[in-house]
Amino acid sequence: MNLSQSDFQTIKWWMYRNARPLDIARWQYHFENGNSAEVLKALSSYQNEDGGFGNALEADTWNPNSSPYSATIAIRLLDEIGFSEQSHPIIKGILRYLENTTDFSGDYWPAVICSNNDYPHAPWWACTDKAVLEDWGYTPTAEIAGFILCFANENTNISKKAQEIAGKAIDKYLNGVLPNGSAYREICREGEVGCYHHLLKCLETAKLTHLYKTSELKNALKTQAKIFIERDPSKWNDYCHKPSTFITSPDSMFFEGNEEIIYTELDYILNKRNSEGIWDITWRWSAYEKEFAISENWWKANIVISNMLLIRNFNRLK
Repeated sequence: MNLSQSDFQTIKWWMYRNARPLDIARWQYHFENGNSAEVLKALSSYQNEDGGFGNALEADTWNPNSSPYSATIAIRLLDEIGFSEQSHPIIKGILRYLENTTDFSGDYWPAVICSNNDYPHAPWWACTDKAVLEDWGYTPTAEIAGFILCFANENTNISKKAQEIAGKAIDKYLNGVLPNGSAYREICREGEVGCYHHLLKCLETAKLTHLYKTSELKNALKTQAKIFIERDPSKWNDYCHKPSTFITSPDSMFFEGNEEIIYTELDYILNKRNSEGIWDITWRWSAYEKEFAISENWWKANIVISNMLLIRNFNRLK
């Protein structure tokens, strides 16, 4: 099954009617021969004076203040378009923010910051008395450390700190492997796979793999992805880790051994378009009904881009 050009046009016009400028710029970059400059221009509107990001860049939290997790969203978008110009103000700003933010504990950049509570947000972004690290582990710290090692001068304090954090993070991850190597303890949380994968790619880019147990990390990530992939399509309409959470193209390191299930998901995606021709999200907020209605469309646009890239990467677009 493939997506027709007529269906593509339907999706395109939905994006132009509903997506925010950032996601329209991303759409144009990927599917209309757009340029990275427009994506960067739109992304910069979410950057604060301290170099960090907020302002609902993460669509489930409307906190305007800079947060480590929002910086991680910006990092992912830069990676999405393959942008790596170290001298660019966005990248320099992120590094400045990460080095100076008071949210850094010395070992972790937390995912949740307490000013989230002052603005509309999904319940999982609320700051509670429960220990943040208990919920989030090395998310987003491992990913942030990778970004720093890719873009900061290796002689700076923040780069040296990131080298130290990367080592601790990898050791802690690998120590979660059970003796038989077939499963992982709670310390290796599902959301951490993507963060560690980004760290691994950054270590490869920065030519620092010799400093860490990267071969062991790669094997552990592959094993853990297999564990976390939901293989029952009847459950994919709920919040879960579908194969595309990890596999974005045939070149993905997670593709081998999961070929059949990602092909099943591609058929599922092509059959799951709603009456508007795009895809629904699988979650809701428990409050802030008006704001969620806006956030929902922002998320739908993001899912459109993710699904369309997957469809194109697997040659399912006519």
